[in-house]
Amino acid sequence: MLRTSLVRAGIATSRALKSQAPSGVVAARWSSSKPKESDEAFDARWEAYFNREDIDSWEVRKGMNELYGYDLVPEPKIISSALKACRRIDDFAMSVRVFEMVRDKACGDKEIYNYVLQQCRGTIDELGLSTPEELGI
Repeated sequence: MLRTSLVRAGIATSRALKSQAPSGVVAARWSSSKPKESDEAFDARWEAYFNREDIDSWEVRKGMNELYGYDLVPEPKIISSALKACRRIDDFAMSVRVFEMVRDKACGDKEIYNYVLQQCRGTIDELGLSTPEELGI
């Protein structure tokens, strides 16, 4: 008796759901209504993020992870700001990871990687940092 009641309830439920199903599928494309950020604004935002005096280790890592998610190689001024943030929090390992991120984002293109290193050379020398190549990594 209980079994037949459950079967009947299941059939009634499936019929009710089928009657409420849409008859056709409409394809829709969602897009953001946010205004697009210019390259200069993007660079200024990230430079200001890493130049904050109260930045801590977690925020540097979060920023680098978010920056890594973009489909671009960060500008040298952003990299310099990130390296200075690593110095402020006294995290040498993170500064090496910054260089590794740039190398990885350059997709093996030594010209791009060397350009970024050349543009950041002043900051690298000022902070006394070593590149992964100088460390044998």
